[in-house]
Amino acid sequence: MFIRSLTGKWQFREAGTDEWLPAQVPGSVHTDLLALGRIPDPFVADNELRVQWVAERDWEYRLTFQATPDLPAEERVFLVCDGLDTLADVTLNGQPLGHAENMFRRYRWDVTPLLVEGENELRIFFPAPVTYIRARQAEQPLVCPSQSIPGGPYLRKAPCQFGWDWGPQLPPIGIWQDIRLEGYSAARLDDVHLRQHHTDGRVTVSADVTIERWAEADLKAVLRLTAPDGRTQEVEVVLKGDATTAPLAVEVSDPQLWWPNGYGAQPLYAVEVALHQGETLCDRRTFQLGLRTLELRQEPDEFGTSFTFVVNGVPIFAKGANWIPADSFPTRVSDAHLEHLINSAASAHMNMLRVWGGGFYEEDRFYDLCDRYGILVWQDFIFSCSMYPDDEAFFENVRVEAVENVRRLRHRASLALWCGNNEMEWGWVAWGWNDPKYRRFKEAYDRMFHHLLPEICAAEDPDHPYWPSSPSSNTPFEDPNGVQAGDTHNWEVWHVIAPLRRTGNTTPAS
Repeated sequence: MFIRSLTGKWQFREAGTDEWLPAQVPGSVHTDLLALGRIPDPFVADNELRVQWVAERDWEYRLTFQATPDLPAEERVFLVCDGLDTLADVTLNGQPLGHAENMFRRYRWDVTPLLVEGENELRIFFPAPVTYIRARQAEQPLVCPSQSIPGGPYLRKAPCQFGWDWGPQLPPIGIWQDIRLEGYSAARLDDVHLRQHHTDGRVTVSADVTIERWAEADLKAVLRLTAPDGRTQEVEVVLKGDATTAPLAVEVSDPQLWWPNGYGAQPLYAVEVALHQGETLCDRRTFQLGLRTLELRQEPDEFGTSFTFVVNGVPIFAKGANWIPADSFPTRVSDAHLEHLINSAASAHMNMLRVWGGGFYEEDRFYDLCDRYGILVWQDFIFSCSMYPDDEAFFENVRVEAVENVRRLRHRASLALWCGNNEMEWGWVAWGWNDPKYRRFKEAYDRMFHHLLPEICAAEDPDHPYWPSSPSSNTPFEDPNGVQAGDTHNWEVWHVIAPLRRTGNTTPAS
């Protein structure tokens, strides 16, 4: 196997023009134009208004790279794009690979027959996101935040990038995460479901492995567990003939438990799952793992029903904040700055952050830090304060997005809960959405958040709770912002200095 990054120096241009300019990948059109002095700083004065044209134009990126002789030696070579933002058409050596329309998904294309020894050219064409959403919104208006560019829900893109009550209308365009070539022979790891099982102080780590293979051959899957002190344990299993699945499990020697900030230490184990054909390494995945149990305890009490996270059998007093994207242009956030923010949360005695549904699923480095600092993560799916389309193509796009991100994050010690959306159930109950003309979108809401997403979570991650919306009573469309059950958004406490004991409110908020 091999992995070859294609990040670094690219070129870009406004579509239809002849001038190719230097670009940095990961990055965006805005950040590349800023680096060249072609646009003013959009965060100074009213410059936000002076750069609105950027997201109303089409753009193109290109890279010329050399294919060394080792590339054709692999049976399969894939172009893997972890983050294309958002509408994109990808070609290699003039041949179309595919279309992307979701910044939260990974796109993978087999480029084996298209690569040539020597010079290859990769191009990615990005149609204007604002032009697209305006056209869709004109066809069928959807309710969305008043501070945003109308039509944002039609794109699977961070909602706040179209504008929010706290942030500007600066929708980025470009390659915002890693892009690379991956080469494999014989087989590759398609999915690894890493789990932990706790019984009477004993802990077993298991991995259900699914592979993609191109030939009948005996393969070997190996799970290696490395403890915080460096001690290793290993187990292997042989996949005979055309087998595509294998279970692996190892009982942890002297297990050390992971605790939220303020309740104990955060020892972390390293897990490697490797696939071999004979002595040849076919593929490998690595994970950071904290050993702990977690449940969301909801039991009748004197106030109604409790809502308590319980870690390792200990009820946790959750203290934290709502996490919005750290920058309008996420590729500007350095590792050092991100760690400063998470460290600051821990230093302020927080033990939970809610990754808000108006932003995006954070990159792995965010969850690495939350694991290290003992910060539990309430993880929203990326829907917020809006109505969303009801067509089958949209649902299928979200289904793939949800499966990919649940699989990516489900092993995390920091992951505490999956939540369907931000404030949308509240919208249907109290914000005037419940109009007969929107009935089809309310039915789509019910299908998405009470059926599709919980079914995905149950199938892909049975070890974490699912919550339909925030706030919610967990009874569809019944008193979502009440205080007797579920969670509550107490906006009036600071909006109008209302007492904390006040039960619910109807003020739309972000």
